[in-house]
Amino acid sequence: MAKTVLVIDDDPTQRRLLQAAVEKAGFACRTAPDGESGYEMAHDPKGGVDVVLLDLIMPGLSGMETLERLSERRPELPVIVLTATGGIDTVVQSIRAGAIDFFVKPASPERVIVSIRNALKMSSLSGEVKRLSRKAEGGMDFSDMIAAAPAMRQVVKLGSRAAKSDIPVLILGESGVGKEVVARCIQGASERAGKPFVTVNCGAIPENLVESILFGHEKGAFTGAVAKSLGKFVEADGGTLFLDEIGELPQDIQVKLLRVLQEGEVDAVGSRRPTRVDVRIISATNRDLAQQVSEGSFREDLFYRLNVFPVEVPALRERLEDIPALIDHFITRFNAAEGTKIIGAGEETLKLLCAYDWPGNVRQLENAVFRAVVLAEDAYLRPEDFPQISGLMPEVSELPAAPETPVAANDASAQTDAASPVAIFDETGEMRELEAVERDILQLAIDHYDGHMSEVSRRLGIGRSTLYRKVREYQLNVREREAG
Repeated sequence: MAKTVLVIDDDPTQRRLLQAAVEKAGFACRTAPDGESGYEMAHDPKGGVDVVLLDLIMPGLSGMETLERLSERRPELPVIVLTATGGIDTVVQSIRAGAIDFFVKPASPERVIVSIRNALKMSSLSGEVKRLSRKAEGGMDFSDMIAAAPAMRQVVKLGSRAAKSDIPVLILGESGVGKEVVARCIQGASERAGKPFVTVNCGAIPENLVESILFGHEKGAFTGAVAKSLGKFVEADGGTLFLDEIGELPQDIQVKLLRVLQEGEVDAVGSRRPTRVDVRIISATNRDLAQQVSEGSFREDLFYRLNVFPVEVPALRERLEDIPALIDHFITRFNAAEGTKIIGAGEETLKLLCAYDWPGNVRQLENAVFRAVVLAEDAYLRPEDFPQISGLMPEVSELPAAPETPVAANDASAQTDAASPVAIFDETGEMRELEAVERDILQLAIDHYDGHMSEVSRRLGIGRSTLYRKVREYQLNVREREAG
């Protein structure tokens, strides 16, 4: 997505020349004939302006006054000052007021474009440093999330509500959708902002070490315990403990976790006395915990303790509107980390990436952009920089068409059966109930994709947890090996 440059100049000839140079370099350009209208365009962070070219000498609201207002309202917005007189006092005054660069008109187009690119680079680096600082300090909130898509607005709404209390939150969603980001934003928007945020991937801990890592151990409590360990609960005291992949916890640890949630006390391995902790629990899973409860692999009482406030994060294919902003975000991050100078993704590239269904979700997109940024030869990412995506683009699968057979014009049920494998009308010609039709569609999809629930979820455009819930409600037939 091209960055937008705002040109504020009362000289129409200068505006046209600057606009032509800016657009030729691949940027979008907006223009304003005076300080008042330019300030209105630029002062709103949601207005889409990334850099300002500002003339100092203008009637009405002067360039210096406009600069001072913008510095107060949007200090992160880079402003480049243009003037016909380049005295040292003017330069010093402009820099003190917040300008990041200064040049005397008429400036060469090359000089202008270099200044714009440097301003964008510095702005991106500054923004990334601030974001990383907030993340490290536990201060991320929902303003740091890319969540403009309608499917994400409910996530932000629920997360903001959850942040107002210490209610246990269970974040649901496929692998790679960004469940930890949501958890960090909940903490950052809560009274525990700035306090410890400790992450535990329950599926990545060896089973014999889970208890020690979570609850701690005393020195000599077992073979190899050469020093005392506090455990993750004590580390998170006063803050938040994020239990990722909670469905992977062994059952004996589930019992101990339940006691910690109920009593607020941790029993370290080998300790004689429990330790009181003040920890807010946010857990996450890509599994259907209710299904695990019914199968006996997850404790029902623990499930109800964790599932007090569920938040379901949609898959990336359900929030395609966010893909351009996510790509820009990743490009900025990798430019900073790798020293590359990628400006953005071209239009054809965006079309390619938005057409892909991203089974690995945001994590897969992040890795794809990382590879493209490192290997790209142009300033803009091209489709050929994503060969792994074009090679993985799935073919469109369609349900087999029913053979055409003559039917009576007034035979509604026969007409429907000839057009679709799912009957919409009953034998009397009346429409069937919505639940009955939905049940048949779900069963048809499960059979068509041989019980591959991830594929069914993708093709029907619903979350896996929703799909599993409906499977239970309608008692659908799913192959045992595919049920998980």
